[in-house]
Amino acid sequence: MWLVSDSTPAWRRPTAGEHRWPAALAILVVIGLQLALPAKLTPLPFLLPAIELGLLVVLAVADPGRVDRESTVLRTLGLALVAVASIATAWSADLLVAGIVTERGDVSPADLLLNGGLIWLTNVIVFALWFWELDRGGPAARAHARREHPDFLFPQMTIRQIVRQDWEPRFVDYLYLSFTNSTAFSPTDTMPLTRWAKLAMMFEAAISFVVVLLVVARAVNVLG
Repeated sequence: MWLVSDSTPAWRRPTAGEHRWPAALAILVVIGLQLALPAKLTPLPFLLPAIELGLLVVLAVADPGRVDRESTVLRTLGLALVAVASIATAWSADLLVAGIVTERGDVSPADLLLNGGLIWLTNVIVFALWFWELDRGGPAARAHARREHPDFLFPQMTIRQIVRQDWEPRFVDYLYLSFTNSTAFSPTDTMPLTRWAKLAMMFEAAISFVVVLLVVARAVNVLG
């Protein structure tokens, strides 16, 4: 543990922890997006979303309010929740790509773009949850400042003279990171510092690139 003074930025010292509701709301949006997909693009309809909802309820009841309780069980449940959402999203993306490559009948460009957009948006939120859960050991570990070195270098960490002293990364920051990585297919203002962070951003960009490329190309082909 390093020395903490009044001038130490919030992201490097113990704090009250962030509220759970932004991440919980993101998970509910993921569940809604999964249920909005057609059956042919939904693996195990209703089962995986039900598991996600159940895990979310357990986490919300066991650690409501701010995420500051360090527990191996809660940590495992949180990672399991994101893992289930990741499996469902990857499965849907695989079904979408397989359908685009093999389908020979008439396909509505509107349906292609809508379903591709739903899967793309779900992927953005799921990777935001991964970034939020893993950066510096997760939200609870960040609240207690367990790790000094970050996995992601946000610009606020390098320009402290124009940033409020109580600034620290929240879920919205990770959501923005995930969105920009999915649209630019590369880091923008936030840099990955560790190998797992670089690999995660690489996989997210690759999935987004394939989904966008194939969906747009097939829609243009159908219109032509």
